[in-house]
Amino acid sequence: MHFSLTDEQAAIQETALAFARERIAPQASEWDETCHFPIDVIRETAALGMAAIYVDAEKGGSGLSRLDGALIFEALAYGCPAISSYISIHNMVAWMLGRYGTADQVAAWMPKLASMDWLASYCLTEPGAGSDAAALRTTARRDGDSYVLDGTKQFISGAGATDFYFVFARTGGEGPGGISAFVIFKDTPGLSFGANEKKMGWNAQPTRQVILDGCRIPASNLVGGTEGQGFKFAMSGLDGGRVNIGACSLGAAWSALDKARGYVHERKAFGAELASFQAVQFKLADMATDLEAGRLMIYRAADALDRADPQATMYSAMGKRYATDLGFNVCNEALQLHGGYGYLKDYGLEKLVRDLRVHQILEGTNEIMRVVVSRKLLAGNRP
Repeated sequence: MHFSLTDEQAAIQETALAFARERIAPQASEWDETCHFPIDVIRETAALGMAAIYVDAEKGGSGLSRLDGALIFEALAYGCPAISSYISIHNMVAWMLGRYGTADQVAAWMPKLASMDWLASYCLTEPGAGSDAAALRTTARRDGDSYVLDGTKQFISGAGATDFYFVFARTGGEGPGGISAFVIFKDTPGLSFGANEKKMGWNAQPTRQVILDGCRIPASNLVGGTEGQGFKFAMSGLDGGRVNIGACSLGAAWSALDKARGYVHERKAFGAELASFQAVQFKLADMATDLEAGRLMIYRAADALDRADPQATMYSAMGKRYATDLGFNVCNEALQLHGGYGYLKDYGLEKLVRDLRVHQILEGTNEIMRVVVSRKLLAGNRP
């Protein structure tokens, strides 16, 4: 076991960090202020191999590892966690298509996802089915060579602006076994979108309802070609999504720590730099220690996914819970170190605090992460 990055991983991380600093960070506050979804900048990441990161190369992806992906999302989030998180969602959809799609589906759709000619949205959550995803009510009825979908999806990132919707719907009876997965394209009749939600954070990406009203799609859009597999697809995708959102939290915390470290050298109080006070030094030390601990957990969980470790689901839940909690706390402490200036938009800390708050909710709330971990432990798994 070793804890250093390979030369290739270090290069991947540096490429993503340079992009974050040069193309994302300078405009992040403006995008947040104007609720602008920067599709043009997002699409630039495809040329860097960041649109289908851990899709096998023979299926049109970059063929990188989950750990490589975590490094990329952490670095991109240094520029803006809302943008990095959306790119993570796009990658989750690309991976699910690569993993579960038929050969014809992969051949037809993956090139457009890998180039980001199509941007993707993941449509699982419903108004009455959040943490209890198996209770979803959207239906898909077979009608000859078509399926007809009816229902509403809630809190869908990118909705209305994206092109490719990975939708979970009920084709059978109650429970997980009755759920299937489908692909719906933006221009499909019967597909519409709710108003853009007014949110606390993540303003640089739209969040809307996806409304299906007699939405007719070809039967060939059933992912994998077999009904009843959708819930399995969704849960396997969420393991990786949890690692990714944890990585995005780490990137924002990394940025916040750097902002705080610079500020305490610049700001003086009582005739001395803030950096000279032990209370400030200790706070920075705790923030840096928590950040490093979170990295170890997220990187371990990513490695477990790469190795198909039976404990990967538990490690992913542990890492997501820990990294999203500490990421929010580090950003909040960085704001506190800035005093009143931290509360101003000019310094960028209040945006990080707002953006990271939702990371403790999405991809499974942190309370649900505790449920996942405790079930694994009580079933005999060991940490």
